[in-house]
Amino acid sequence: MRLLWQLLAVAAVAFLGGQGLLAVEDNPWLTLLLGLLVAVASVFVYRWVVRRTEKRAVTELAWTGATAATSWGTLLGVGLFALVIVNITFLGGYQVHGLGSPMSALALVGFMAGVAVTEEVMWRGVLFRVIEERAGTWLSLGLTGLAFGLVHMVNPHATLWGAIAIAIEAGGMLTAAYVATRSLWLPIGLHFGWNLAGSALFSTVVSGNGTPEGLLDATMSGHVLVTGGEFGPEGSLYSVVFCVMATAVFMWTARRRGHIVPMRRRHARTADTTTLPR
Repeated sequence: MRLLWQLLAVAAVAFLGGQGLLAVEDNPWLTLLLGLLVAVASVFVYRWVVRRTEKRAVTELAWTGATAATSWGTLLGVGLFALVIVNITFLGGYQVHGLGSPMSALALVGFMAGVAVTEEVMWRGVLFRVIEERAGTWLSLGLTGLAFGLVHMVNPHATLWGAIAIAIEAGGMLTAAYVATRSLWLPIGLHFGWNLAGSALFSTVVSGNGTPEGLLDATMSGHVLVTGGEFGPEGSLYSVVFCVMATAVFMWTARRRGHIVPMRRRHARTADTTTLPR
């Protein structure tokens, strides 16, 4: 029941925020402002519903260290995506033609902030965390990662390979970042930085959702396994390889810190066979 209430609360913010962002998408300043408001609202709604349904402190979204963790996550996300673009460029798959649209890039900052926070509190904060309590870390990671990839099949230009790549990259890496830190702030920053770099900075397709106007006027061409094709660089083998490497590092860290949760097993109750004196 708590899973249902938590999902409904977070999903309501995501839906209303998404509708609002679509309504103001032609105004960069309103998009920036509304996107940031959606991000903030998601955090407060998640903290409120978890406190109400679980009667505990919401340690996974504690304010202490939030700024540092989110900042480092954002830098890591931007850096990873930049590494992908550098390798694609080396093979001639990414070409810059000049400057793009700074105002459009500004709007994408707000939009991607809203997306990153709502998706992280829903997928890592609610679904993964609650399932992990019974299924354990590894099974929950696999199940929620697969579901996260399949959800992206509804995106424009989606492909089965793109969904698999998202399941491995985002479903794996972002969940592993949460497990390693037991905080949502690092995966929020990582998710935001990755999407921000793909859209606002390098102007590439993000998960098949069209080519945004970012800071750079750029185009991509070449083999789909290199560039990701119409799904965007997230469908590139480079993205898969680099994100798998990051996932491995996060999970290694989680194991060293003792953050891996084993699967719960139901132990059969043994009957008392003690012989009573007659």
